[in-house]
Amino acid sequence: MRVLIRYFFRGVRILLAPVMLISEKLSTPSAVERSPEEQARVDAECQKLALYQFRTCPFCIKVRKEMARLGLNIELRDAQLDPDHKQALLEGGGKVKVPCLKIDHDDGQTTWLYESDEINRWLHQRFASH
Repeated sequence: MRVLIRYFFRGVRILLAPVMLISEKLSTPSAVERSPEEQARVDAECQKLALYQFRTCPFCIKVRKEMARLGLNIELRDAQLDPDHKQALLEGGGKVKVPCLKIDHDDGQTTWLYESDEINRWLHQRFASH
């Protein structure tokens, strides 16, 4: 019975994936306007960030939309399809759960921030006023 349930939900995910991705494309907001110098500064800060995500995860889509709205060029790392990224997420963050924002600080410390609302709040606090 468990196998049947697992395959049922796997089938539902396969059917919904294209709908979710098309919906993301159609509803992604435009980026904020910045001067070229300011955008270059924000882009440099984004080099210290990486988002571990699954392509069709609704919570990951929520974070990607906020990144688009804030005009952030953050590296996306697919922890579902790339075993190296999955392993890095497990070793660094302690669990394979997405979305997870990896933040490398100037002092060499790394923060692994989970939960879409927490990630969006951090991104907004860090980049919305710039």
